[in-house]
Amino acid sequence: MRLALAAALLAGAASAEEISLEDVPRIAADVVILGEVHDNPGHHLNQAAAVAAVAPKALVFEMFGPQAALRVKPGMAFSPDALAEALGWADSGWPDFAYYHPIFVAAPEAAIFGGDLPRDQVRQAVMDGAAEVFGPGAALFGLDAPLPEDEVAEREQLQMEAHCNALPESMASGMVEAQRLRDAALAQAVVAAMADTGGPVVLITGNGHARRDWGVPRMLERVLPDASVVTVAQYETAAPEDPPFDYWFVTPAAPRDDPCDAFAK
Repeated sequence: MRLALAAALLAGAASAEEISLEDVPRIAADVVILGEVHDNPGHHLNQAAAVAAVAPKALVFEMFGPQAALRVKPGMAFSPDALAEALGWADSGWPDFAYYHPIFVAAPEAAIFGGDLPRDQVRQAVMDGAAEVFGPGAALFGLDAPLPEDEVAEREQLQMEAHCNALPESMASGMVEAQRLRDAALAQAVVAAMADTGGPVVLITGNGHARRDWGVPRMLERVLPDASVVTVAQYETAAPEDPPFDYWFVTPAAPRDDPCDAFAK
């Protein structure tokens, strides 16, 4: 790792910067958010390397909820089958647990927290809005406040593109509300992890939730204003201009079928 880059990473995010795949980030911050493309196994190996360097007191995962996290017992990090069973991974819809297991092994003593929500709650947010579903505390995470019009337009466009433009346009606003709800749930899990362990905390999540401009980091600014938060994204292609992350790096793409084929069928 280049010495200048290592020093910048260890000091926390001062400015946005692309880093190479070999420069696995080592970051000094209260909360480190490690983004991913979910089905790219290389991204999870990179996350594991970063987790080993950060040595967090707690790991928060997007992939399961608080109740599943309570079933994780000390020492399970080295028993992948038992860990996957405790988390109900086989029925979760997430990629193979083998992708994620190295992250647990990288910090075997870390407390485990889950930030996922039941699917029926996420679906309800599409219809009724994030604030209504989140309930008490919605205002704390800013869910009661309308989003700026330009942000709404961009987020709705991204939701449509993420679903191969196969959804009715009338659903776009509801999909944004569902994303806001999930951002708040992840932020709430990070707050709980900080309260229980004092940090540092690492959040494992998709790139979309890791965005500093409107994802989990923005909500953490409201509820943990004194905490230092650093976000790292992983792209499979060249990053867009001014990526909304503190750091990012570009990796080989994972082999996959065209996800839009499912919508075409």
